[in-house]
Amino acid sequence: MRIVTAAQMKQIERNADASGLSYLQMMENAGTSAYQVIRAHRPDAHALAIVAGKGNNGGDGFVIARLAAQDGLAVRVVLAEGEPVTADAQTNFRRLDGLDVTVCTIEQTDGLTGADVVVDALYGTGFHGALRPSGARACRLMNESGAYIAALDLPSGIHADTGAVAEGAVRAHLTVTFDSYKPLHVQEISKPYCGEIVLADIGISEECHNGIG
Repeated sequence: MRIVTAAQMKQIERNADASGLSYLQMMENAGTSAYQVIRAHRPDAHALAIVAGKGNNGGDGFVIARLAAQDGLAVRVVLAEGEPVTADAQTNFRRLDGLDVTVCTIEQTDGLTGADVVVDALYGTGFHGALRPSGARACRLMNESGAYIAALDLPSGIHADTGAVAEGAVRAHLTVTFDSYKPLHVQEISKPYCGEIVLADIGISEECHNGIG
């Protein structure tokens, strides 16, 4: 089991980008792998709600939204903190244009009823400290949804390296983590929030890990 810190994972991604695997392709691979895992765990799901942050974790969620819509599922994207701000997430958000995907803000929704699966694409490995009000509301909606919750990389509201759990953090049934495990996945305080943990390959070669983890 390879466990890397958030900083080490960023270096691995930099190495992969330098070797020819672009960040955009890594996002595509991450979203595709996570979608396949989710579908394998919930093959009868008909409706997905993706709660997306404004960073690259949200971008992974947009990939899932696109694939689910192309498969004919009912898809709703909830923008928890506004539209995406990173270039690759923006690209994947634009790729939803023309698809049967409902997009709304956190202020425009009072719940996630009707979703069989809720995808937690809010915060990734950069999260630290306490949840902001918008993030706290998004996490509460996910936890109260009654749906099967699938987190991307880690449940939102947990520090990737220390495993510190913010008040109101997401309690997932499934966590799909990318390329390598992170410390929170094995720490006693945070592991229960992850549910089942599945490691997904996103196409990074072994050479990109040399000397790391």
